Amino acid sequence: MDTNSVSPLPPMEEAMDRVSEKSPPGTPNGIEMPPPPDEKRYEEDPDNAWNCCSWCEYLLIVILSTILLVGVLVLTLFWVMFYRDGFAWSESPKQQFNLHPILMIAGFVTLSGFSILIYRLCRCVKQIYVKLIHMFFHAVAIPCIALGFISVFASHDALHKVNFYSLHSWLGFVTMGMFVLQFVIGFFSFLVMLCCENKTYSCRSAMVPIHASLGLANFWLAIATSVTGLIEKERETVNEAGVSSENKLVEHYITSAIGVTLIFIGIIVTFAVRRSNAPASAKVYVTERI
Repeated sequence: MDTNSVSPLPPMEEAMDRVSEKSPPGTPNGIEMPPPPDEKRYEEDPDNAWNCCSWCEYLLIVILSTILLVGVLVLTLFWVMFYRDGFAWSESPKQQFNLHPILMIAGFVTLSGFSILIYRLCRCVKQIYVKLIHMFFHAVAIPCIALGFISVFASHDALHKVNFYSLHSWLGFVTMGMFVLQFVIGFFSFLVMLCCENKTYSCRSAMVPIHASLGLANFWLAIATSVTGLIEKERETVNEAGVSSENKLVEHYITSAIGVTLIFIGIIVTFAVRRSNAPASAKVYVTERI
């Protein structure tokens, strides 16, 4: 054989060297793999650095949403204490009902709103800690919702009122069902399945958009339920005896303010969740979001 002839196939070692040169270090066959769990969450990207306006927008969302979420609860508490005669349990069914709006707004709106915002805006710590805080706020909301549900049922039974007769009551039933479903799915999909992180990666990544969309829909459903509840309560008390017209007018303004605040909360939370920016000059790995 002529020693100067070229072999049709390169030697095995030479072929392997060419493949390794084309493939980035640590990635087989040039396929980009997700970073390991302990790797830094953010990859610095100078082109995505935040400017002054971006940070001002971020701080405005955080401050405004905090004021609204706490303010609507304080305003509802003020309305119940000064215009609905405060709280009681079984000894006064009428006052027992007053626990219902406070506990439901606390659980469905204030605590759930903070849970959604923390998961979206708190991106400076490890994702597992954000998940735990997110779950903690929802877990604290569960006893509030349960007690609010029990109080209105006990009050209606004592006053001989029919349960589940209005749009508000049925919206509340659907909202509670979606809340429980979301909590169970989130707990098992994004916490329990982390025990087998690599094997459940595809399942968790598929659940992310579903869980996020249903969570936001459930939050808006809770706001709609609260607004219809305020309207229903106003209709019941419009002809209430023993209350001056001046007090009725002031109470009307207070309940209207609560309803408007709830709508603004839905807008600001939706804006924060759907905003494309993340609060860091970084590119976030998809695997770290699940």
